[in-house]
Amino acid sequence: MSKLKHILLVTSEFPPQPGGIGNHAYHLALQLSEYGFEVHVITDIRSGDGLEEMAFDATLPFKVERIKGRTPRLFMYFRRIIMVLKALKNRPYVIATGKFSLWNVALCSLVYSCKRLAVIHGTEVNFKAYLLRKAVDFSLKRFNSIVAVSHFTKTLVSHLNREVLVIANAIDLKDWLPVEMSQKRITGKPVLTTVGRLSKRKGQLQVIKHLPVLLKVYPDLHYQCVGMSKKMPEFIKRAEDLGVASHVTFRGVLDKQKVKQVLQGTDIFVMLSTTTVTGDVEGFGIAILEANAMGIPAIGASGSGIADAIQQGQSGLLIDGTDAEAFVEAVTTILNNISDYRKGALLWAQEHQWVHVIKKYVSVIEGINNS
Repeated sequence: MSKLKHILLVTSEFPPQPGGIGNHAYHLALQLSEYGFEVHVITDIRSGDGLEEMAFDATLPFKVERIKGRTPRLFMYFRRIIMVLKALKNRPYVIATGKFSLWNVALCSLVYSCKRLAVIHGTEVNFKAYLLRKAVDFSLKRFNSIVAVSHFTKTLVSHLNREVLVIANAIDLKDWLPVEMSQKRITGKPVLTTVGRLSKRKGQLQVIKHLPVLLKVYPDLHYQCVGMSKKMPEFIKRAEDLGVASHVTFRGVLDKQKVKQVLQGTDIFVMLSTTTVTGDVEGFGIAILEANAMGIPAIGASGSGIADAIQQGQSGLLIDGTDAEAFVEAVTTILNNISDYRKGALLWAQEHQWVHVIKKYVSVIEGINNS
């Protein structure tokens, strides 16, 4: 390792609040810290009073500074910029992840010279609004190096004619060890599960639309959704209209222990993600790897970053998410070969451990530092 030790990580999300970008940023900071770097994280307070974040930050081996939400939001954006500018005085290297973080670091780089790495996930580089797209393009051009979490995400910035390295998302296997069941497995055969915020992007509604066809083949099938549930009334109404409400359970937000219990009672993990009209897209699908780590194979929609999260025919299957018959066929294929798919899921998860992936990030950091 070179003498470079100080890294500033600017991120739009960070635990304990949920979110794929935050999950990635947390593990990246933790692994870099364990690798010997002094890490300083700047992020937001997303809870009402910030007490949850304060308690979480106190357990971390690196410094975290958080910005309170303000009204009007312009004040919050200004404070973000000032905080990053101050931090850059003592940090020769900065990593930006998430929409505003890209803009923020690019803007601050006009004032302070530093080595800059952008990590792109999906939605933040897929805006349909012209001005937003141009703002992202300008920002990315200010970075020394760009890492995409999937090959699909890489294609979203191909117009920039920049070298983009793909480093797939990762998990920590010890976070997904089996747990003692404190609740009964949900009644259903098979049980399908999606973990993620209820949204068009995550594809829960797409699964519900397919249930009438699935139930003709698997009349005892049950589908459960775990995640933030602002759209729950809309999804429940759709399930009722289709006559499948008794086969769907919305569990809301669960802590990790209960999520693992849900997964242990699951036969197949499902993520039939779609891209929204605004450009909201699935850049990878880390929840798929988390399910794989517990031996649960997955079915995912092609045409997004999920293609990098599933090893076709080994850890699961990729299908056209709008094709109900293809969905039925995929469920049948996996159930008929469940032992092989469970083994394949575990092996695939093992290949995507942070202990391996962090070496690729360190290589990028060292490369930029020596350029």
